[in-house]
Amino acid sequence: MSGVNSWQSVRAEVLHRIRSREWAPGDAIPHEADLAQELGCARATVNRALRDLAESGLIERRRRAGSRVALHPVRKATLEIPVIRMEIESRGEAYDFSLISCAERKPPPTIRARFKAEADVTLLHVVGLHMANGQAHALEDRWIDARAVPFAATTDFSKISPNEWLVLTVPFEGGDIAFSAAVASPDEAETLNCPPGAPLFVTERTTWRNEITLTSVRLLFAPGYRLHTRL
Repeated sequence: MSGVNSWQSVRAEVLHRIRSREWAPGDAIPHEADLAQELGCARATVNRALRDLAESGLIERRRRAGSRVALHPVRKATLEIPVIRMEIESRGEAYDFSLISCAERKPPPTIRARFKAEADVTLLHVVGLHMANGQAHALEDRWIDARAVPFAATTDFSKISPNEWLVLTVPFEGGDIAFSAAVASPDEAETLNCPPGAPLFVTERTTWRNEITLTSVRLLFAPGYRLHTRL
């Protein structure tokens, strides 16, 4: 077929094939490179269209496993990675960030597994505290692959939090996020100014680009935090 010039055109074509059952629920979608050649566009254009359809719940994408038409399409809630400073300031509160530590370290096995890294690899480990009106808001415990994000090693995270710097300057392609509850350890309680054993809301997020993990972060929010999103 004649070439298409936008990811929206590619999205429309893929959607047509799904709705016409040319690609039935559960069917594998051709590889991005094959679709790009067939549709006469760049692979990046196909990637952008498939990401949008995945975010809509119409297709399922898995790292290294390709894309498939969703068996049970669902409408998904869209979660954006927030800039914590902006969240706090939008409530009319004063924001501050205190850098606790920043150094190249060998990660523990659980973190190394997220990066699919060799046993002797070192990653940039950054820990800092986000504050609202002078009170502890969230403890950020982050690992960054400085090979994939080279400017991270020279960025002064005492002046900008890694959360904000990464969201604003480092593009990513996909990620996963988990929400859980935890009780504050003695060290975490001291940092977050709460009693040991206090309940904390926890998010763990990993993002990647071109199948390379960029960063993995664990955020522990002080008691009383509420997550807001839209459907």
